[in-house]
Amino acid sequence: MSSDVRLEVSALAINVTIPEGLRWTDTRRGEEFTLTTLNVRLLPDGRLAAKAYGRPTAGGRGTYVSFPVPERPELVTLVDAAASRAGALWAAHRGLS
Repeated sequence: MSSDVRLEVSALAINVTIPEGLRWTDTRRGEEFTLTTLNVRLLPDGRLAAKAYGRPTAGGRGTYVSFPVPERPELVTLVDAAASRAGALWAAHRGLS
C-alpha cells in the first residue's frame, strides 16, 4: 500500500464483560435489566465513550437496548483498563491468518 494513501478507520470498539461485583440494574420501558457488558468506543478526538448492555433480570432475551454507564470510580477504572488492554493487544497483532 502506498504511503501517500490515508487510511480511514471508521470505528474502534471493544466489548468488555462487567465483573459480577460491578454489575448493576437499570429499568427501560418498565422492564429491569442486569447490565453485564460494556461497549467501549474510541472517539476521533481520543476520548472514550461507553454504553452498557444486559439481559432482563426476569429472564429471557429481551431487547438490545443500551444504558448509560454510571460515573462510578470502579467503572471508570474498568473502562480505562479495558481500553489500555485492547490497545496492547492491537499493538501486538501478528497480521492476518
